[in-house]
Amino acid sequence: QVQLVESGGGLVQAGGSLRLSCVLSGRIFSNYDMGWFRQAPGQEREFVAAISRNYGRTYYADSVKGRFTVSRDNRKNTAYLSMNSLKPEDTAVYSCAMSSSVLSGYNSPRPRLYEYWGQGTQVTVSS
Repeated sequence: QVQLVESGGGLVQAGGSLRLSCVLSGRIFSNYDMGWFRQAPGQEREFVAAISRNYGRTYYADSVKGRFTVSRDNRKNTAYLSMNSLKPEDTAVYSCAMSSSVLSGYNSPRPRLYEYWGQGTQVTVSS
C-alpha cells in the first residue's frame, strides 16, 4: 500500500520558517520525482516545487523562488520543503505527491502527472 505522510506544518509569524517533511512507504522512493502543492481555502490547488529522482533537479513556482527549497533524502524515503521568509499569503494546506514521469520545469506543475498524494499539512502564517 502506497502512503505519503506529510508533517511539519503549523502556525508561524510572517518572516518565520518551517520545514515540511513527506515520507513515502510502499514504493521505492528513488524511482519517483516528487512535488509539493498547496491549496488555500476557496482557491485552486497550486504548484509549489518539485525535485527529480536523480541529480536533484529542482523546479519552483515564481511565488516561492528564493524563499523555499525542495530537497530529498532517498535513504530516508523523505522529501522536504524548507520555507523561509514566510508570508500570510503562503497560508494553505501543503501536500506532497509522487510522479513516475520525468518532471521538468515545463510539466512539473501539472497535477495529473502525479499518481499518489499525501493528505496534507496545514501551514498558517500570521501577519
